[in-house]
Order: sequence, then structure tokens, then C-alpha cells
Amino acid sequence: MKSWISISLIILLGLASALLIGFGPDYFSIRQSDMDGEQEGLSEQIIIKFSHVVAEYTPKGLAVDRFAQLVKEKTNGKVEVQVFPNSILHSEQTEIPALISGEIQMIAPAYSHLSGTIPQWSVLELPYVFLNYQEVETAFQGKIGEILFSTLEKSGMKGLAFWSSGFKQVTANQPLILPTDFQGQRIRIIPSKVLDTHYRTLGAIPVGSSFGDLYSLLATGKVDGEENTISNLYTKRLYEVQKYLTVSNHNFLGYAVIVNEPFWKELPDDLKQAIEEALLEATAFNNQLSVEMNAQQLDEVLTKQLMQTHIQTEEERAAWRQALQPVYDSFAPQIGPELMQEIEKLHHAR
Repeated sequence: MKSWISISLIILLGLASALLIGFGPDYFSIRQSDMDGEQEGLSEQIIIKFSHVVAEYTPKGLAVDRFAQLVKEKTNGKVEVQVFPNSILHSEQTEIPALISGEIQMIAPAYSHLSGTIPQWSVLELPYVFLNYQEVETAFQGKIGEILFSTLEKSGMKGLAFWSSGFKQVTANQPLILPTDFQGQRIRIIPSKVLDTHYRTLGAIPVGSSFGDLYSLLATGKVDGEENTISNLYTKRLYEVQKYLTVSNHNFLGYAVIVNEPFWKELPDDLKQAIEEALLEATAFNNQLSVEMNAQQLDEVLTKQLMQTHIQTEEERAAWRQALQPVYDSFAPQIGPELMQEIEKLHHAR
């Protein structure tokens, strides 16, 4: 028993000596302070996972990166936006459920992905609903934007901004000039009831698919054509697998920047303000860039003769609009009178 006591005393004396001689009296307090500081810094930083499905060098991809950088600067690193482009985290089909569940905090889906569950968003898919960027801005900064964002709240989402990708054009391996040219053509679309009806009305066969599958569908001949902005067409090199382009501006492709509402409510007011300021700057950047990039890349398509390109005439546009009027008639009831009246006001002002 005495031997065990002696050994214990020796061990205790050794620890005391190490404390006083080897480590110094402030060692443990300093290390604990360092650890506490590190843990405090980690716990204070807020992570926003921002998932999207397009390439990094499209207007949306570049705008998300700009937003992430601005948030870092404006919050002094308290908020980090982690960007997941090109469907590497979620596809069009999974990003909205992931946002609602809180797995991710921000997304920027195309309007078509919202219209599947919220019928009012179908209004933005109607053919020729906008004819120019001024009409787009009027709609989103006014009553139409306000109504659409209000529809997100019951699903636990909050709309923060509208981003532009640009007006859609059509491509195929045969010219698509008149409405009758679509007869029997398999056209890839974003899965959407409105777009499905749009192309069936023209006699085409719509094929819904993810954006990530588009190139391979065209390359293997599983579809004959598709609709997209010039920037998406160019960055995805669709001109390699499509011969003809019609600049029709028949529809507008844009994105709603959405945040998980419970997550947003928990943020401190000063961080909300900083994020909103960053988003305002990123939105202006995106919208200007989309106009410039679409114009520049269309010029490259024309100059380099990457595709045989036809610019739609006023007469052809009138023929398309007349042929597609049934789409308005089909979806007006589910869109609702309030939004349809706002669209009529917009059109009446032309």
C-alpha cells in the first residue's frame, strides 16, 4: 500500500513540475482561450448553400459567384455562400424540395420549375408574354412580381430577386420559320405544362428533360430541337449538334432567387441587410450581363457561322402569336384573373 502511495506522489509531483517548469503557469489558460476563440469563430459563421443547375460562365453562374463574394465582403466573413453549380448538388427536380427541407438555403430556379407546384408562375411561360426587357422590368418591379413572390410563402420559401437569362430562341436540324414547321419535331423543353401545351399546339412532340441531359439528347438524336437563350446555347456548345437557329424571342427565361424562409427569419437584421445589399448589386450585374452576353454571343454565332440563323420578321411573329393564342386560353383560369389583368395592362401599353 505504501508503495502505491509513493508512486502516486511521484506522479503528482512530476505533473506539478511540468506545469511550473515545462509549460509555464499560463499555458493551459492560453490554449483554452485559443480553443474557445476558434470555436466561437466557427459557431458565429453562417453557411449558405446556394445550389443551381447551369454552367459557371452563364449570366446566372457568374452572378451567383459575384453574390457570394459580395456577401463575404459586406458581412466581414460572418456569412459564407457556398456555390454548387452545374447540378453537382441538386437537379431541377430536387432543388426545391431540398430548399424547403432546409438541406440547402438558396436556389435560383427557372420559372418553369415553380409553375409545376404553384400555378400562378405559369404566367411567365406564356408565349410572347414579354416583347422586350423594359416589359420584363416593369413586370418584376411592379404588381406582377409582388403577387408571384407572395405565392411562395405558404411553402416556406421567400423570394428575394428576379434574375434574367434572356429571351428564348429555337434550334433544330431543320429550319423552324413558320408554325407549321414544328409538325412532328421532337423539341426538348423544361418539364412544364405550359411549355408542353405550347409545342403540342404547334404540332410538335415536347420532351421534358433536365438541362444537364440536353447536349446528349441532341447529339444522339433523341430530340430534334430545343429552346434556349443564346448564352445557354453558346456555353453548352449546342451549335455542335444543331444546324438551324431561329431568333424568335418567343419566351423569356429567368430565375427567381429564393431563400428558405425559416432560415431567413433566424438571421440577425444586420446580416439580412448586408445580404440584401449584396443581392441588389448581383442582380444589377446579372441583368446587365445577360443582355450583353446574349448580344455578344449571338454576334459570334453569326460571324463565325456556327449555325444557319434566321431572324424572325414581324409577320412571322404575328403568325406565331396567333397560332399560340390557345395557350393563353388554356392557362388563364389557373393563373387567375388578378395576374391576367396585369398582363393585359402590360400588353395594352405596347
